[in-house]
Amino acid sequence: MTIFYFTGTGNSLAVAKSIEGNLISIPQVVDGSNLHYKDDAIGVIFPIYSFQEPKMVRQFLDKAKLEADYLFAIGTYGNMPGATMMNLQKRAEKKGYRFDYTNHLLMMHNSLTVSEIGKGLDKLPGKKVEEHMAKIVDDIKNRKRMNVSAGLGMRALTAAVASTIPKGESAKKYIVNSGCNKCGICSKVCPSKNITVSNKVNFHDRCEGCLACVHLCPQNAIHLKRERSDKRWRNPEVLLNEIIQANNRG
Repeated sequence: MTIFYFTGTGNSLAVAKSIEGNLISIPQVVDGSNLHYKDDAIGVIFPIYSFQEPKMVRQFLDKAKLEADYLFAIGTYGNMPGATMMNLQKRAEKKGYRFDYTNHLLMMHNSLTVSEIGKGLDKLPGKKVEEHMAKIVDDIKNRKRMNVSAGLGMRALTAAVASTIPKGESAKKYIVNSGCNKCGICSKVCPSKNITVSNKVNFHDRCEGCLACVHLCPQNAIHLKRERSDKRWRNPEVLLNEIIQANNRG
């Protein structure tokens, strides 16, 4: 089994590790010229941001040729999944294939402008992440065929939110305070090569919105202009070095 994943603060990587198989980071291969993969089962796991998969995941799926008897896709989310998985399936069908199994998994919400990490941690036990993850793992091991759907209201909301997402100018939302010691971790955990570190931290216009730079800064020196708390999150099943290995593109 081959599993492609995109991760910012570790949730999707934690799911990929639970399913097991040959794990491949999408940021590490997306720029390749030969994205032809063949296996008995192939999966794609990613976080859902504003009712969409990350831009890089769309780019990968547009370029890749995935050959498998069983294709699956899992989206992790912290609030609402929207119609993300339905839209993903539609794009797959336009490419001439279908996912045999799609599902989404409610996990920790790491959007600092929408929720407070402290309150999110209090609510985390009620999400029963391990129980639901175990069910998804079992579904995949048993090659279950299923596709999640979304009602008309959620589809309309998904389309409305997508139309409001700003393009570019991502540097304007970040603040780096005097605690920054130019260690470069922010650059290494950024999957889109959007950050360079010299005499200061520079943000460019390729941001995926994963917030890895904010949550994983060892000095807690990177902030959002409208963040609701300064507490940070990394999935406890994933090491910082694993995220660096997944996202650092030199």
